[in-house]
Amino acid sequence: MKVRYGRNAQRTGAVVVATCAAVLLAGCGAEEKPKASDKPAATSSAPSKSADAPPSATAEEPTEPIAILRGQEGFEVAVTSATRDAGGFLTVKGALKNTSDQGRAVPDMRGVETEVLKHGKSLGGATLVDAIGKKRYYVLRDTDGRPLTTTGLGILAAGDAIDVFMQFPAPPPATTDVSLQLPTFEPATLKLS
Repeated sequence: MKVRYGRNAQRTGAVVVATCAAVLLAGCGAEEKPKASDKPAATSSAPSKSADAPPSATAEEPTEPIAILRGQEGFEVAVTSATRDAGGFLTVKGALKNTSDQGRAVPDMRGVETEVLKHGKSLGGATLVDAIGKKRYYVLRDTDGRPLTTTGLGILAAGDAIDVFMQFPAPPPATTDVSLQLPTFEPATLKLS
């Protein structure tokens, strides 16, 4: 059975579809802007955690370094955690700091692997050495060859620091100490948790 609609029914249907589409599009792009009266009064001078902060930046995360790697021209990496996760990875977090009295370009720590080099300045040359197990662990890479580390490193002003991370395959549970090595930096021993 065929149902036929007249010209007016077709026009009415087209208008309804167009109106619905316009309403949906307007609703998708519209964001409610907060009013000045909606802002909460400041009760503390301590900085609040932004909603855009990465989920890894939690209050329980240690801030005291567990190891410090010293590099050339006043650069150092203060490692604050080296944590295994359930997925079989080990994530090392810390801060890269320019301790010198002038702004400097971050040293090249990418290593020599072609796949890592083509993705810009990073900590892609970092390795973990398990002396007891006689193994070296390299920074993990994604399917496009990008290292799973902080990337886009440029110039750091005097005294400035940036948060950094590196992700490795986790050594066996029996391994409790590894040496973290970065190109142009002195190695440091990490206790794994």
